[in-house]
Amino acid sequence: MNKTIFEITKMDCPSEENLIRMKLEGISSVANLDFDIPNRKLTVFHRGEIDQIEKFVLELNLGGKKISTEQTNQTEFKENTNQRKLLWIVLGINFSFFLIEMTSGLISKSMGLVADSLDMLADSFVYGISLFAVGGTLSRKKRIAKLAGYFQITLAIIGFVEVLRRFFGAEKLPDFSTMIVVSIFALIANGICLYLLQNSKSKDEAHMKASMIFTSNDVVINLGVITAGVLVNWLNSNKPDLIIGTIVFGLVIQGAIRILKLGK
Repeated sequence: MNKTIFEITKMDCPSEENLIRMKLEGISSVANLDFDIPNRKLTVFHRGEIDQIEKFVLELNLGGKKISTEQTNQTEFKENTNQRKLLWIVLGINFSFFLIEMTSGLISKSMGLVADSLDMLADSFVYGISLFAVGGTLSRKKRIAKLAGYFQITLAIIGFVEVLRRFFGAEKLPDFSTMIVVSIFALIANGICLYLLQNSKSKDEAHMKASMIFTSNDVVINLGVITAGVLVNWLNSNKPDLIIGTIVFGLVIQGAIRILKLGK
């Protein structure tokens, strides 16, 4: 048995972990995957050469780089029986906040909230693909990934068009208080999801968990929408909301492209 360690610089939260799992699970030589999200490290236990595994890791464009390969005597790996239950929990939280943020974003006329809701939906897709395709064929999982990716890109493009319409039109100011309050609750929800998933791996170092949570892309996006809400009120302009919306729509498309790569 060989053990290869990868550095994954863009592995900020468990959604990237699930993307990597889905990408590598079809390789018969892979015996086990061990993720260290706070330190952005992936350890692959495998038989034979690492070439195909390394190729698949690089294809995800998550900043993957092989650090070392060595032989190991470890052949037994502890199964996490609670993983499926936890995936259902975080899927439920993410999809619930997709609905909450999409509804409140449309009502309050905030493109920042609408864009953030799509980011929540993107995470839901990743967890959902992992759950619903369990036990199914690899080709089935690839079809689901393609549908999810194209659907996500379509929504993001519609969002971009709406941003342009509002930028050049005489749209009313978004409700800054709704932007701030809803984003604070979304921030809390993301923190809970990340904490639950990281805690499930029995990593007790609190500072490592905190590092993961506060460097997560989801958390940064939530803080960006909160900041945009403050600026909307201060500047009496909808431009901060449109700017953060544009940035997040771009991140949503980037995430969709990663999902589509799973379908190749």
